[in-house]
Amino acid sequence: MEAPDFWDDPEKSQASMKELKSLKGTIETYDGLKREYEDVETLLEMGYEEEDASLIPEIEETLNGFIEHYETLRIQTLLSEEYDKDNAILTLHAGAGGTESCDWAGMLCRMYQRWAEKKGFTVTMLDYLDGDEAGLKSVTLEIAGENAYGYLKSERGVHRLVRISPFNAAGKRQTSFVSCDVMPDIEEDLDIEIADDDIRIDTYRSSGAGGQHINKTSSAIRITHFPTGIVVQCQNERSQHMNKDKAMQMLKAKLYLLKQEENAKKESEIRGETKEIGWGSQIRSYVMQPYTMVKDHRTNEETGNVTAVLDGAIDLFINAYLKSISRQ
Repeated sequence: MEAPDFWDDPEKSQASMKELKSLKGTIETYDGLKREYEDVETLLEMGYEEEDASLIPEIEETLNGFIEHYETLRIQTLLSEEYDKDNAILTLHAGAGGTESCDWAGMLCRMYQRWAEKKGFTVTMLDYLDGDEAGLKSVTLEIAGENAYGYLKSERGVHRLVRISPFNAAGKRQTSFVSCDVMPDIEEDLDIEIADDDIRIDTYRSSGAGGQHINKTSSAIRITHFPTGIVVQCQNERSQHMNKDKAMQMLKAKLYLLKQEENAKKESEIRGETKEIGWGSQIRSYVMQPYTMVKDHRTNEETGNVTAVLDGAIDLFINAYLKSISRQ
């Protein structure tokens, strides 16, 4: 019996093993969920038979655990788009507002880092530009983990902060904006033609600490795509060549998503829908004064615990968004 063709192709073999591991994890999660359900049934039967009220707290705890794990699995089943299982590349850009907006970009960067850590994902900073006084003017994070893009695609858009600015001596309330872009970290070579005349490749020195090599050589890469105005940057890799390859990969992924968005817009126009499809629309407000509330404007999901959200507790918004698009 001959071995399957994909064993001769390292990339296909790696992709197949990744898919196999994912399927195995899904089965294990389902088996664990089934056991939890049986545990709830057993405890309920014991409580009825023995008329033992002392079992109620244990039943409630077991039931709540089952519901939480059930919801997690249910959300995972909604991640069925082509690149949902891929790693994600998330980019933040501070809007107008100087130091205040840069500080807000830094807060959001920390929020996504904390969220990723809680998920067991790994985070690599591909590129960043410090604010003049505080925070970040821009930052690009690579977030690696199963379904990372599927979850984080919900974060694409403009995030609005309302608070009393610590940088304003008058103590006035201030509104700041940061745009968030998310794309899948597509490993395979996308069939997208990019003409040499359509791009400009610039080199620059890394803005981060990295030893003598990074500080003395212009190894960081910026690629500008003239037809679309898309700009991608990478300074994390050890060589200029590696940074260029990563930046080109990011550009192709962005162009792919842009094409998908254009197709979706055409389809909506054919159907006569008036819903705007775009990345620039404001999706969420984080209000710290005069009251505390985080509200997603697409799903109306909200919470008063702003501190927890900024500490990475954003699953309620992600889950609400995934449920909403699954009904469309």
